[in-house]
Amino acid sequence: MDATTIIPDNEAERMAAVRRYDVLDTPPDGAFDRITALAARRFGVPISIISIVDEDRIWFKSHHGVPIGEIGRDPGLCASAILSDVPHILTDASIDPRSLANPLVAGEFGLRFYAGVPLTTSDGYNLGTLCIIDKQARPIDEAQIEDLKDLASVVTDQMELQLSARRAVGHAKLMAKEIDHRVMNSLQFVSSLLTMQSRSPDIGEAAAHLQMAANRVAAVAQVHRHFYAGEAAETSCITFLRRLCDDLASILDREVEVDGDEGNVPTRLIQPIGLLVNELVTNAAKHGKGKISVEYRRVAGEQLLSVCDEGDGLPPGFDPAAIVESLGMRVVTSLSQQLGGELSALPRAGGPGACFSVTFPKNSTH
Repeated sequence: MDATTIIPDNEAERMAAVRRYDVLDTPPDGAFDRITALAARRFGVPISIISIVDEDRIWFKSHHGVPIGEIGRDPGLCASAILSDVPHILTDASIDPRSLANPLVAGEFGLRFYAGVPLTTSDGYNLGTLCIIDKQARPIDEAQIEDLKDLASVVTDQMELQLSARRAVGHAKLMAKEIDHRVMNSLQFVSSLLTMQSRSPDIGEAAAHLQMAANRVAAVAQVHRHFYAGEAAETSCITFLRRLCDDLASILDREVEVDGDEGNVPTRLIQPIGLLVNELVTNAAKHGKGKISVEYRRVAGEQLLSVCDEGDGLPPGFDPAAIVESLGMRVVTSLSQQLGGELSALPRAGGPGACFSVTFPKNSTH
């Protein structure tokens, strides 16, 4: 059979459906492997395959009884099977005129029996097949064909379920991103209002407090702005901190220096890390002096995040866990616990000032 005769009339639309299901070249999946194993047992055949017909190959999502993961499209019987909506049955391929010249039949492999049912999508496109194969000719009755059709329906149902799950996750991420974006815009709006109010001629001594509140709100907004900079499962912590602290330095009108080690952290930890750094840097700008230093270090199985200033230092006996009247310290303590970490406060090494540090595990699950 000429290769051009096994191209469906709706090939462009069919391939769009293949891409929509995003199944090509995905890892092995136990749900599909169980189906091919069950099909082989049910029909007493050595080989069972779930195939997806790509542009120039037939890729096996699951292959029971054969070690290979794909073949070229031209010799593939599955390419013929998707031309019709009915099962493609060869009880003895060596004498069937449809398969006499097929290299899988005439060649070393010696295929004799093939039964393939198209994997048809809800909108009518045949992505590939569930097929059973033997090197011995054999009959197949209508009840067995119906069983094979039912198993093929289970395959397509599983693919539809996985597609729906991916879409649901994507929608949830989009909604979360939109909510975060709106939170950021709202915080920026509130910050602007506070700044405007602080400049009112009759506000008096409250001006400095209003501006400080405006700075805090604007700083939190920047954490939200940078949180969705990437969609990967992990992201570079030091890169995130540099972007965030550049914005904080501008908002607080203070020099903020960032140094540390390269290394990724789970993206889910970036928001608490950002909020923690925001609170510590803002506190350093309020209570300390000089340059603010932010460091991120990776040592053994731990990560260390510290914020230091060049001010007058901490009062004697200062214990951040005991400062219950300070909302800022309660926030920092809570965020440290969210990271599974431990908060400490010490004098700055090598000069005046204070350092707040949080040590947390590399693989924090909190």
